[in-house]
Amino acid sequence: MKVVYWAVTLVAAALLIPFALSNREPVSLGFWPLPFLVDLPLYLLVLLLLLAGFVIGAAAAWIAGRRTRRESRRRRRRVEALERELVAARSQLEDRAGQGKSGVPA
Repeated sequence: MKVVYWAVTLVAAALLIPFALSNREPVSLGFWPLPFLVDLPLYLLVLLLLLAGFVIGAAAAWIAGRRTRRESRRRRRRVEALERELVAARSQLEDRAGQGKSGVPA
């Protein structure tokens, strides 16, 4: 998994560094009802938009996985309850087997 991480990181760096160096010209960014403008380098604006897209996508994926996480928690609780029940049944079986052996001579 580390190899994949580093491969993706190197490819991203190989693409983003030349992009940033080629697009250093400032652009004016304004939001319509607000009266001010912000001058940012073009590469910074694009990278901020990519970051915003990543964050929004991650939030959407997290929200979409809500049902799966809930079902997983429910199943984990059920497994734990069944394991406790199994331990109790085994101890009862051992108690009954122990009583049967000690009470009857061979």
